[in-house]
Amino acid sequence: MQNTLKAPVTFDGVGLHSGAPARMVLRPAQAGFGIRFRRTDIELGNAVIPALWDRVERSPLCTRLVNEAGVSVSTVEHVMAALSGCGINNALIDIDGPEVPILDGSSAPFVRGIMARGVQLQGAPVVALEILKPVTVEKDGARATLLPADGFEIEFHIDFADEAIGRQSKVLDMRNGAFARELCDSRTFCRQADVDAMHEQGLALGGTLDNAVVVDGEEVLSPGGFRHTDEAVRHKMLDALGDLALAGGPILGRYVGERAGHALTNTLLRALFDTPNAVRMVVCDGEEAARLPGQGLVWAEIPQVA
Repeated sequence: MQNTLKAPVTFDGVGLHSGAPARMVLRPAQAGFGIRFRRTDIELGNAVIPALWDRVERSPLCTRLVNEAGVSVSTVEHVMAALSGCGINNALIDIDGPEVPILDGSSAPFVRGIMARGVQLQGAPVVALEILKPVTVEKDGARATLLPADGFEIEFHIDFADEAIGRQSKVLDMRNGAFARELCDSRTFCRQADVDAMHEQGLALGGTLDNAVVVDGEEVLSPGGFRHTDEAVRHKMLDALGDLALAGGPILGRYVGERAGHALTNTLLRALFDTPNAVRMVVCDGEEAARLPGQGLVWAEIPQVA
């Protein structure tokens, strides 16, 4: 069955790129509502932005959603990953500005907030997207693929020149509480040279060593270093889950990312829906639903770091 939150939960912080204060409230919503953002600072016109793949304005640095009226909300990937990883199908997200608060740079604060309120079972079945045949997109040496699979799996490979990251790979079956246990506390990361470049462009104004892991060659500049030796690839998997959560329903399939980012994952979703007979909607029975992220998640599985 579909799920929503039992009660609203509020998050306060700053936007990673804008540096502006941001308050966001996740609210319960009825079955079939999906996930939608609502800009509470906009009094006139359409302030509601559906969290869907065809509302994405593609960017390499974050995922930005824009509605027909040009109203936007950016850096949605971490909260979308948390909602998907907790099995939340329906929620209204009120936000008082154009960017989701970055918090600690991971999804763990969102997961803890959602699970502290509890998950409400709803009286309608989950409708999933079953991948029927492989779809692949490539750009500039990066590749993203969706393949048929019985459940939902993510495989990711990265390769960075900085020795602190280097080459990392990970494969994860996302059923039950896998997202909470394995991925949700992994933070966004970047190279010091990229930070300098973003600052010159007026970006990453809210970024600090407390909400991002910054590396310079073999050195990790953020206090405490990595939470996991492979935290970088885990965070890329977290981002992929958040971007895939914009498909309009949970996915039954296998995602493979090779140096992929936000823009390429969205390109993959566009290719999926443009490819004849590549995907179909299926009403999940109990066995199929048990293979989806978030089903069976319990509080004890959530990392205590955030």
